[in-house]
Amino acid sequence: MNCIILDEAKVNFDDNVFIAPGCGFYTAGHPFDVEQRNYGLEYARPISIGNNVWIGAHVCVLPGVTIDDNCVIGAGSVVSKDIPAGILAVGNPCHVIRKLQH
Repeated sequence: MNCIILDEAKVNFDDNVFIAPGCGFYTAGHPFDVEQRNYGLEYARPISIGNNVWIGAHVCVLPGVTIDDNCVIGAGSVVSKDIPAGILAVGNPCHVIRKLQH
């Protein structure tokens, strides 16, 4: 519900991915350099979500991010870097809290 997938590049969801309401997956970005940005340049990087991942409400996943298998991403997180397998990660910016038990 209310999910946005801005797919200028590939967005891959593996099996058993749970996505809460209000999440966004954004593959597109713009340069920090003002002249390049005003010229209309943009880039796109793929997003990959592994197996058995739970993404809480209103999570924002930015270009180029991989969230590996068996992760939980806490509500409201902004994921700007890769998250390794089996991790609970939360926050803005999203960071590792602890390893999850299987």
